[in-house]
Amino acid sequence: MEKVQTSNKMKLIPLILMIFTSVFGFNNIPRSFYLMGYSAIPWYIFSGLLFFIPYAFMMAEYGSAFKKETGGIYSWMEKSVGPKYAFITTFMWYSSYVIWLVNISSGIWVVVSTAIFGKDLTTQLNLFGLNSTQSMGLLGVGLITVFTYVASKGLNKITKIASVGGIAVTLLNLVLLLGSLIVFINNGFKLAQPIESISGAFFTSPNPNYLSGLSIASFLVFAIFAYGGIEVVGGLVDKTENPEKNFPKGITIAAFVIAIGYAVGIFLVGIFTNWEFLINKGNVHIGNFSYVCMENLGYQIAISFNINEATAITIGQLMSRYMGISIVLCLTGAFFTLIYSPLKQLIEGAPKEMWPEKISEIKDGMPQNAMWCQWAIVVLFILGITFGGQGAEAFFMKLTLMTNVAMTIPYLLIAIAFPIFKKNEAIEKPFVIFKTDFSIKIATFFTVILVGFANISTIIEPALKGKIDDTIWMTIGPIFFALLALTIYRRYEVKHLNKKEQLA
Repeated sequence: MEKVQTSNKMKLIPLILMIFTSVFGFNNIPRSFYLMGYSAIPWYIFSGLLFFIPYAFMMAEYGSAFKKETGGIYSWMEKSVGPKYAFITTFMWYSSYVIWLVNISSGIWVVVSTAIFGKDLTTQLNLFGLNSTQSMGLLGVGLITVFTYVASKGLNKITKIASVGGIAVTLLNLVLLLGSLIVFINNGFKLAQPIESISGAFFTSPNPNYLSGLSIASFLVFAIFAYGGIEVVGGLVDKTENPEKNFPKGITIAAFVIAIGYAVGIFLVGIFTNWEFLINKGNVHIGNFSYVCMENLGYQIAISFNINEATAITIGQLMSRYMGISIVLCLTGAFFTLIYSPLKQLIEGAPKEMWPEKISEIKDGMPQNAMWCQWAIVVLFILGITFGGQGAEAFFMKLTLMTNVAMTIPYLLIAIAFPIFKKNEAIEKPFVIFKTDFSIKIATFFTVILVGFANISTIIEPALKGKIDDTIWMTIGPIFFALLALTIYRRYEVKHLNKKEQLA
C-alpha cells in the first residue's frame, strides 16, 4: 500500500514544472521590457532570490500545517493569529481579485481588438460621443454585467476554454524564442536594442519615466507581481515524494528557472525590438505593448527573409492576432472563475454569522446576491477611473499599478503572520524549512521589507511627479476594502461575539 502511495506522488521534475506553469506569465516579459528595457533583468533575479524563494517556503509550511482545513487563507490566519486578522487578510486577498476584475473588464477590449483585427483599435472608440477611455469603461460595465449574470446561474463550464488558451499562450514562449533567434541570425547577430555598455543597458531604463531611484524601486512591484501564483505551492507538499529533500530543492530550482526564463525572455525581446522605435509609432502603452511587440516579431521575421513590406505587415498582424485569440480564451476562462471563486471562498471560509443572510445565501451553487454586490463595486471603480479624464496611456498604467499593488498586499499580511504561526506550538507542523529563529526573522524581514518598500515606492512616486490622481486610485482600493472589512467584522463582533460573551 505504501509503495502505491509513493508512486502516485510527484518527483522533483514534475514538481518544478508544476510551479513553473503556475507562476510564469508570458505577458510579464514584454511589459517589463516596455517599462525598463534590459534593466528589468536584475530586478527579476533580485526578487526571485529575496521574495519568491522565502515566500514560497512560507506558503509550503502553511499548506502542510493546515492541509485538512477547507477555509484556505482564512483558516491559516485564524489559527495563527486570530479571527480578526484572518478576516482582514482574507478580505484584502479577495479585494485584489475585485481590482483584477476592474482591470480586465476594461483592458480586455485591447485583446479583443487585436484578436479580431490584428491590432489595437481601441484608441478610435467613441461610443455615444465619449472618448476612447470612457467608451472602454462602458464596454467594461457591459462585460462585467453579462459575465456576472452568466456565472451567477452556475454556468461555469465555459472555464474549460481557458485550457485551450493556456496551451496557446504557453506556445508563445516557444514562438518568442525561435522567432527572435531567427531574426538574430538573419540580421547578422545584431540586436535591435543595442548594448553599448553593461551599466547603460542593464542598469539604466530607456523609459524616461523609470530613471529616478524611486521609480526604479517601484518596478519591484511588477517583478514581485510576476511571481504571483505561488499560492499553489502550499498544496503541493503532501503531493511530493520525499518532501523534506525534494521540496526545498524544487522551489529553489523553480525560482532560478523562472527568474532566468524572465531574464532570457526580456533579452529576446531586445533582439527584434528597438524600444524608442516602437514607442515613437504612437498609440503604444502598457495595455497593448505585448501585442505591438508580437506584431513586430512577425514583421521582423518576414523582413529578415527579405519578404516584401505588405506581406511582412500581414504576417505581423497574424502574429498579434494569434496572441490576442490566445489571451482572450485565457482571460474568458479566468474571468468566469474569478468572478465567483474568491468571493465564494471568502463567504464560506469566514463564520456564517459574519454575513447578512441575503449575502451568504447560495443559489445554483453560487452566492448570487453577493456576486451582484461585487458587480456594483466593480462598476463604481470602472466608472470612477474611466471618467477621470486621462488618455489611454495613463488609463492603462493606472489600472496596471492598481492591480499590482492590490495583488501584493496580501503577501505582506501573510508574511507578517509567519513568525506568529511558527511560535504557536499548538499547530502541528509536519513540514519545516525554517528551523531557527534567525532564519524565520531573515525570511520574514526580506519578504516584508521588499513587498512593503515596493508598494510604498509605487504609491508615492506618481504624487512626487504631480500625478496625485494615480496615487489616490492606488490607495483608494486597499483603503476602501480595509475599511469595509473592519466594518463587517465590527458588525459581527457587536451582533454575535458580544452575545456569546454575555451568554457565557
